[in-house]
Amino acid sequence: MGVAQREMVMETPAEVREQCEKFRATFGRLKGEIGKVVVGHTEVVDSVLMALFAGGNVLLEGVPGLGKTLLVRTLAQALSLPFSRIQFTPDLMPADVIGTNVVMEDPQTGRRKFEFQRGPIFAQIVLADEINRATPKTQSALLEAMQERSVTVGGVTYKLDQPFLVLATQNPIEQEGTYPLPEAQLDRFIFKVVVGYSQLDDLMTILDRTTGQATAEVKPVLDGPTILALQALVRGVIVAPHVKEYAARLVLATHPEGQFAAGGATGPTNKYVRWGASPRAAQALMLAGKVRALVEGRYHVSFADIRAAAAMCLRHRVLLNFEAEADRIDPDAIVKQIVDLTQTEPVKAGV
Repeated sequence: MGVAQREMVMETPAEVREQCEKFRATFGRLKGEIGKVVVGHTEVVDSVLMALFAGGNVLLEGVPGLGKTLLVRTLAQALSLPFSRIQFTPDLMPADVIGTNVVMEDPQTGRRKFEFQRGPIFAQIVLADEINRATPKTQSALLEAMQERSVTVGGVTYKLDQPFLVLATQNPIEQEGTYPLPEAQLDRFIFKVVVGYSQLDDLMTILDRTTGQATAEVKPVLDGPTILALQALVRGVIVAPHVKEYAARLVLATHPEGQFAAGGATGPTNKYVRWGASPRAAQALMLAGKVRALVEGRYHVSFADIRAAAAMCLRHRVLLNFEAEADRIDPDAIVKQIVDLTQTEPVKAGV
């Protein structure tokens, strides 16, 4: 059932509550399976699952060895979907990602023809490991797949199977041998999630699991049609006009010299931001808010849902200027200030 069809169906409060409970139960089961392998990083796991149900791609950033790749592989095991891993290196070429046309000879006629050999992008869960170690030319090979869910080679467009999710890992750009992702590609990630170090208790549990004899078995929880149905359910969550307006103003508050720039002429946006977030940021805020509402057992989005998603939706979409670098201000600090300075009271009449 499409989104428009779902909106035409009149649902009773009891049916809405039942759908919310089923979603929460599914979210919990999936999180539980991942928790058999991935220790701690609760917010990171929640963010990845939110992106899955929102239908967006995720960029995971952290130093090597924190379990980013393990998280993605475990998620793939918990989903009955084709999975592929692409290890990004400086010598990786676009054809190694999307595929290429090769000359094939018909054994019966001897005639030769071009035949498209699909690359690893033709999966449904794609791990782009250490994506910023490849050159910008190879990084850009993912752009069409991430946005249009298709691949074009030799003038022919191939549609990717749905659901489709790119989970990319990235090392901090200060490390050797990295190429910063262009803004156009960063914008295609619904979330950028920062993976930090494990706490003491979590690290002790990791040692027990990885240096002992026991191995965890992750069982599949969801298949493709079920994921698509849950994604449709997410899009049907209600958003009040004043909450929608708040999400839009939050994005506009990142635009320097704009009407809603946070803090006005002397605020952090005009002082530290070079370029603000795009409309994709507002879409990300809305979808993240809808998923969070369902996880919290509600069928409507609140201001708290939008604020909770602000950091992961905006941190990679706000480009800071040289003054921010000189003052050692990072995007997370700017986003926090913008959220704090953006009032929830609507400014548009009738909202």
